[in-house]
Amino acid sequence: MPLHTDRGYESQLGQLRAHLLEMGGLVEDQIAQAIRCLTERDRALAGVTIERDHTVNRLDVEIDDLSLKLLALHQPAARDLRLITTALKITTDLERIGDLATHIAERAVELASEPPFTPCVDIPAMASLASSMVHRSLDAFVREDVELALGVCSSDDEIDKLHAELFRNLLTIMGKDPRSISSTMRQLFISKYLERIGDHATNIAEMVIFMVKGRSIRHLDTVPREL
Repeated sequence: MPLHTDRGYESQLGQLRAHLLEMGGLVEDQIAQAIRCLTERDRALAGVTIERDHTVNRLDVEIDDLSLKLLALHQPAARDLRLITTALKITTDLERIGDLATHIAERAVELASEPPFTPCVDIPAMASLASSMVHRSLDAFVREDVELALGVCSSDDEIDKLHAELFRNLLTIMGKDPRSISSTMRQLFISKYLERIGDHATNIAEMVIFMVKGRSIRHLDTVPREL
């Protein structure tokens, strides 16, 4: 029986998809928990979120090992090869998103004793968009949905604009009240972490497009409307 029709091989491909989705679900939860730590000033939840990063890292290693085993033992071609190489790249982005969620939780601990955010600093709105981008990029992977993936790529400009607006607002606050510099700098870090989460979600969406279409849209000046 040819390797590409081997039941064991198909089972391993299924495991690869399942592990990726498990890792993606954990990372989504990490983002949500990190923002809850921030808005609810929950130090205990922050500790749980930070500790959970070890589980994400373990899955990263397991997915890499399984992907390399599939490449070495089965020499996949065409679509299967794109799936496996996509998995290797997606796990890197998911692991980094997990790291960024951990950093947000760490800043949340530091900000727990500080005054609440001012109304002009809408970090929760930015967090909602970043989380949505991660969720939609993973949905695009499951459904092999190019249109959904393109939508995630288009959202990258929106989150960049939110980060720029937040940056300007926070600089204004620091200029008016030097006593706010410590907490404001931490909020600037959080804004940058969220912007980077959006970048990684975009990377995942771009890899989904490559997996489905066999075409790379990375480094293009504008996102294509259709492929």
